[in-house]
Amino acid sequence: MSPALSAFCELYRRLGPDGLAGLRQVYAEEVHFCDPAHDLHGLEALVDYFAGLFTHVGQCRFDIEQVMEQQGEAFVRWQMVFSHPRLNGGRAVQVPGVSHLRFGERVHYHRDYFDLGALLYEQLPVLGALIRALKRRLAS
Repeated sequence: MSPALSAFCELYRRLGPDGLAGLRQVYAEEVHFCDPAHDLHGLEALVDYFAGLFTHVGQCRFDIEQVMEQQGEAFVRWQMVFSHPRLNGGRAVQVPGVSHLRFGERVHYHRDYFDLGALLYEQLPVLGALIRALKRRLAS
């Protein structure tokens, strides 16, 4: 595993409100980060995003399950486990996802793929019950 990818995986294994300085060692100044809810440009925007995230969640960790790397590009499959006081009664929620990375010495492109509904909408009391019922109907 390349040093940049190894540093990325180690950062996310330990990511928390006290570990945000590690973002500056892993990401390039001109990083482009996007996920189903955000499209951020620049290291400062990314640091601000994570700082805000950790002021609202009770816990958030990433369990790295698989890493595939080839010529400055990688896919990292993970499980995110987090809790938020307003979601799922404050209990932990687990959401699978994949990060697509491009990097040289540092990561300059990071795109996350995950089910935003499973992360957010399904955890809300009324809307969550409705979405789960719709999924059951579609599966039958």
